[in-house]
Amino acid sequence: MIKSTVSADAVVIERTFDAAVDLIWQLWTQPEHFKKWYGPNGFTVPVAEMDVRVGGKRLICMEVQKPDGSMKMWTTGEYTEVVPNQRLVYTESMADEQGNVVTMSDSEHPTTTEVTVLLEDLGGRTKMILTHVGIPAGAGGGWEQAFAKMADHIKFVVEMS
Repeated sequence: MIKSTVSADAVVIERTFDAAVDLIWQLWTQPEHFKKWYGPNGFTVPVAEMDVRVGGKRLICMEVQKPDGSMKMWTTGEYTEVVPNQRLVYTESMADEQGNVVTMSDSEHPTTTEVTVLLEDLGGRTKMILTHVGIPAGAGGGWEQAFAKMADHIKFVVEMS
């Protein structure tokens, strides 16, 4: 089940996965899993540094191949709430590869956004609600694509176990 809500300043996506809540938590907090699903279609994640604790930093690189070579997009942030298997909140900003925040010239968009992931155990299934505050209306498509990749990764992980 997928439900999406888009407003001027937030994207909210609700999705239920056929996986236990602890696996969904691992997909969000363990770099080796995160790299397999994060980002829109066509993007890979060569770097995912994640110090998942309150005050811990994150540095993510998404890469896409273009006709004239690869393009890398770096984001950084800080974990502000960490409740295992229930709630993950972090900030996100565009960055350079050292994790220094890069201010966008487009003043309409905030330099820092906030991502909240809520997980609910449904007895072997997991309801996930993602809220990304500070991104423009219509920007949820990348998350939708990422969550489709997440569902595929879940199938792979379950088959391998």
